Amino acid sequence: MSGFFQLLKKRKELIPLVGFMGFAAAGATAASLYFLFTKSDVILNKSSNPEPWERLDPSKPQKLLTINQEWKPVKELEIVRSLTK
Repeated sequence: MSGFFQLLKKRKELIPLVGFMGFAAAGATAASLYFLFTKSDVILNKSSNPEPWERLDPSKPQKLLTINQEWKPVKELEIVRSLTK
């Protein structure tokens, strides 16, 4: 590891590159941990719940970002739903 720091002392132009790469790696790790622990559609153990999509709430959007989204019922689906009841 000391060879790495000696290389950075010799070639100072690599310091920003190493900084940006470290920042990107930390951001990717943080994002993956965030999605792992907060999103319901990400699972680790497939054997205990082989069909995780059945436990999701269909009225809750599962996108990361939704801008000006209006949830309107689809006429055809409402007709089918009323016929099956």
